[in-house]
Amino acid sequence: MPVANHDIAEIFSHYAALLEIDGANAFRVRAYQNAARLIDGYAASVADMVRDHEDLTELAGIGADLAGKIEEIVETGRLAPLEELERRMPSALVELTTLPGLGPKRVKALYDALEVRGLEDLERAARSGRIRGIRGFGQKTIDKLLQAIDARRDTHGRVLWLEAERAAEPLLKRLRGVGGVSAATVAGSFRRCKETVGDLDLLVACSRSAEVMERFVTYEEVEEVVARGTTRSTVRLRSGLQVDLRTVPAASYGAALLYFTGSKAHNIALRSLAAKRGWKLSEYGLFEGRKRLAGRTEPEVYRRLGLAYIEPELRENAGEVEAAQAGKLPTLVELKDLRGDLHCHTLATDGADTLECMAQAALERGYEYVAITDHTRHLRIANGLDSRALSRQMQAIDRLNGRLGKLTILKSAEVDILEDGSLDLPDGILRELDVVVGAIHDHFDLPPDRQTDRILRALDHRYFDVLAHPTGRLLGERDGYAIDIARVMRAAADRGCFLEVNSQSKRRDLADAYCRMARDARVKVAISTDAHSVTQLDSLRLGVAQARRGWLGRGDVINTRGLAGLRALLKRR
Repeated sequence: MPVANHDIAEIFSHYAALLEIDGANAFRVRAYQNAARLIDGYAASVADMVRDHEDLTELAGIGADLAGKIEEIVETGRLAPLEELERRMPSALVELTTLPGLGPKRVKALYDALEVRGLEDLERAARSGRIRGIRGFGQKTIDKLLQAIDARRDTHGRVLWLEAERAAEPLLKRLRGVGGVSAATVAGSFRRCKETVGDLDLLVACSRSAEVMERFVTYEEVEEVVARGTTRSTVRLRSGLQVDLRTVPAASYGAALLYFTGSKAHNIALRSLAAKRGWKLSEYGLFEGRKRLAGRTEPEVYRRLGLAYIEPELRENAGEVEAAQAGKLPTLVELKDLRGDLHCHTLATDGADTLECMAQAALERGYEYVAITDHTRHLRIANGLDSRALSRQMQAIDRLNGRLGKLTILKSAEVDILEDGSLDLPDGILRELDVVVGAIHDHFDLPPDRQTDRILRALDHRYFDVLAHPTGRLLGERDGYAIDIARVMRAAADRGCFLEVNSQSKRRDLADAYCRMARDARVKVAISTDAHSVTQLDSLRLGVAQARRGWLGRGDVINTRGLAGLRALLKRR
């Protein structure tokens, strides 16, 4: 099987986590973590580089040792040092480190004292009270662990949207190559751009279904053919993801796409509208008796039902049908509307590419501006910048801005919001920045009132502009910290601050419901990537999808403005 960049990155990430649990040198651990981030974000195929005998050490952060291990993974699909470590230490321990309050040292303590090898062992030990005998595990910590285990169980079997896309794209390409295929789309929650996906629903319009099914079930990534029929088949991929394929004639494609995109509640609302007119709506079309009224395209079906077209991201039965009836659907923001990115990192802290590389990549994407927001000194794990280092970076930005033509690099920083609500850098340097992005990176477990007050005090700061990843959630790993989000939004509106919609696949923060709440509270957002490499700049589309799910239009997003318009919004400074 071909080895993708993501596969190599996953192996390095897993190895780094086990090394950290085992107490390995921090620099060694960080080398593998950085290599994983770099490789996952690299545009070209690293496996192709190996096969073409290219020098991997020319990649930033890749030395001879790492290059040798990459070659081993590409050539064998394995990493011997990882397998050796796994013989001493269960690989399931890695998952435990993603639970709130469980770092590598605590996981190692649980393993040494109680032989906790995974989530089930941890839950049994927590519920039996055996953990209380280990230093650092009080009842409050145990209660939080049990809550986190319950939350993890609720998301079991679901994958991040970006992981689902990685599985879907090559399969769609394979099916579109079959003769007689006129359209092929991934429907379901994937098409509605939900943060996580349980399985993939593929819909194909074709004239020769048998060939499509044969191409589907013989795909090289298929682990098991669960069911095979003439118009519907189900497989399970090697990754564990289930994929359902349905074929339909072109005359029914629009109705089928509408039906299989969902949501279920949205479909029920549409069928109810059809029934009131004496019609029937199904995956085969909209019918009056045996007469087909519509079905070839989705807009055709909506139009016959007396509705404006409803974008897939809105189809959750959250008022979109009523808005379509009244002609009050929002014109949703699009990727092409964005003029720049306001949250990016470089090699100066925990990014994978240089300042110049990030700027050049932004220029190639047609941006008018990009904000470089490296971490500040409090976040030592990311090699955060102090005032002097940030000042040197600002001087480098001045020199580079003189050579970039249409692109302006904005001087910025992702400034830590400390526990008391103060910012991690003095006013003297903050006032020199074009935009100040503030974020919480520690003390996630403060009581809701204290956490909320902490953010409000930060918003009060005269130089504060954008609150990054506002709730701090990591999908499938931790819930957001407890805050009164409505109070935060009211405060942001009053103070002229903005909230971020973070485009990282694991964040998608703000949640869609909070995006809509921000719109109602008249708080504008910045859709930003939080990119740590050049290729992660392309994740902006995930933030746009999240904003669209939250009913946000172009006017709700500050980085749809040109540079002059953006500076006008930041005039509070």
